[in-house]
This record gives sequence, structure tokens and C-alpha cells, in this order.
Amino acid sequence: MSVSRTHLSRAVLAGGAAVAGVLLLAPAASAHVGVQPLGEAAKGGYATVNVKVPNERDNASTVKVELNFPTDHPLASVMPQPIPGWKVEVTKSKLAKPLELHGKQINEAVSKVTWTADGSKIGPGQFQQFPLSLGQLPEDTDQLVLKAIQTYDNNEVVRWIEEPKDGAPEPESPAPVLKLSAASDDHHGGAAATSGDKSSDKAGDKAGHDEKAGGHEEAAGSTDSAARVLGVVGILVGLAGIAFGVLAGRRRSA
Repeated sequence: MSVSRTHLSRAVLAGGAAVAGVLLLAPAASAHVGVQPLGEAAKGGYATVNVKVPNERDNASTVKVELNFPTDHPLASVMPQPIPGWKVEVTKSKLAKPLELHGKQINEAVSKVTWTADGSKIGPGQFQQFPLSLGQLPEDTDQLVLKAIQTYDNNEVVRWIEEPKDGAPEPESPAPVLKLSAASDDHHGGAAATSGDKSSDKAGDKAGHDEKAGGHEEAAGSTDSAARVLGVVGILVGLAGIAFGVLAGRRRSA
């Protein structure tokens, strides 16, 4: 009987270690600030994106997020969607070389957008999406690197500023990257023929879908959590079966 108990204890301990490994490793893959386009982000066009900010700490909440835009590929139009409980500030800087947009010369572009908690925060185990309408997207690059700075209420600052390199391991603190797809004829024609007011309307219409898109993403996150729980339950049931088999075999041999 003592031998059977020993085997059973070892099986339970092994199962506990396996379950702990599943719970610890499962959420680590996506725990960094990222940017996700809603639909197509084509060169020369306009796009609405979500800046996704997860909270990585168990004992602190995120209270400030800064997103910096590249100066080598400036964007004349960056419009944030209001988020309840957050103040937003758009910072512009003068351009060394003016941009031509819809027949007008643009001498300054958005260099930074800052969200500061104002009655809200991103608590442990939570994430927040910050929608932005961007345009006109550059035509001479395949991506935009948008460096981010995340501040917690314990004064800890995390800098998501390391640019990922093709073929290299992901950096410890990767910067958010917006991938740009090939320009289509529709985007070129629309950018040339549309006035500034119509472009703003188009961006506003796209921003109207942000809340719905965020709901879909939260639903997907719930599905992932349910899958993890089911996986853990399956592991426990399997281990219980193994332990029972070992115990039964020992009893028959005894």
C-alpha cells in the first residue's frame, strides 16, 4: 500500500507541475504594447488602428501611455478617438521638409499622442485599446515603427522602443509596428481626388467601428481563456486516471 501511495503522490506532483507550467507560460506570448489595423492599412491611404496596451504587473496599474511617430515618415493627420476615463494630448512638431497633402503644403506633423488616466486605469490582468485614425500613410516604406512608453502608478516606466529585425529573435521590449500593404488604385485615386474635409469624414467613419472591433477582440480573449481552462481540466483528469490505474495495479499485484 505504501508503494501505491508513493506512486500516486508522484503522479499528483507531476500533474501539479504541468498545470503550473501551462498557467505561467500561456499569457506571456502577447504581453506587450502593439498596434493592430482595423481592416487594410495601405500605402498612400488612410487607416484606423487600435493601440493595444496590456498591464504586465500584478501590483501596479498603467496610468499613462505615450505613442511616438517617426519623423522620417511623418503623418499629417492623427486623430484619437475619445476614451472615457482618459485624457488625450496630440503633440505636433515642425517638419524640416514640408508635406504635400491634397494640394496643400503641411509644415508640421504629429510627433506624439499621450493618454493619461483621468478616473480610469489599466489594472492587473487587464488591457485597454486606444483607437487612432491615421493618414495619409507613406508610400515609400513597408512599415511604421511607433515607439511607446508605458507608465505605472508606482512610477515604473517601460519603454517599448526596440525595433524588431527580420530573422532575429524578438527583442525584450519591442516597439509596436504597423505593417503597410501595397497601395491599390482606389487608394491613389481617393487620395488625389478627395478634399481634406472628405478625408476627415472618412477617417471619422472608420473610427466609429472601433468599439465594435474591440468587443470582438475581447470575445476572442474570453475564448482563449476558456480554452486554457479546459486544457488544464483535461490534464488533471488524465493524471487522475493514471494515478487510479497505478493504484489499481498495485492492489491486484498485492
